[in-house]
Amino acid sequence: MNSPILAVAGRVLLPLALLFSLYLLWRGHNEPGGGFVGGLVAAAGFTVHALPRGRKALLRALRWPPTGIAAAGLVLALLSGLPALLGDSAFLTHQWHFWPNGFGLGTTLLFDIGVYLAVLGAVCAFVGFYLGDDAAP
Repeated sequence: MNSPILAVAGRVLLPLALLFSLYLLWRGHNEPGGGFVGGLVAAAGFTVHALPRGRKALLRALRWPPTGIAAAGLVLALLSGLPALLGDSAFLTHQWHFWPNGFGLGTTLLFDIGVYLAVLGAVCAFVGFYLGDDAAP
């Protein structure tokens, strides 16, 4: 697919899609959004970037293999449930850790980041498989 319009659009849309996906990830705790939707938006940005350029450009843009990104997301999502087990609660029960300055970090955010990475990696792996090695110059 050697479309100059898609090539320019991909260059512009990738950073915007990544910023919007992080916004969706962050606001997903209290409003619609979260790791799944944010991961899909990020994957759509990488897909639009890679369609006119091919699989090698997708892998260069990701910087890590998509299957590795998906695996890291699954591990992070599973690890987010361990603090609850260590605190004698059910697996994946939401836990909070507060620092002295009042900033709190919840295990739900870690779980959402894991889902974000798992979705991003899985979708990009599918797109990379579809593009193959000779989809673009």
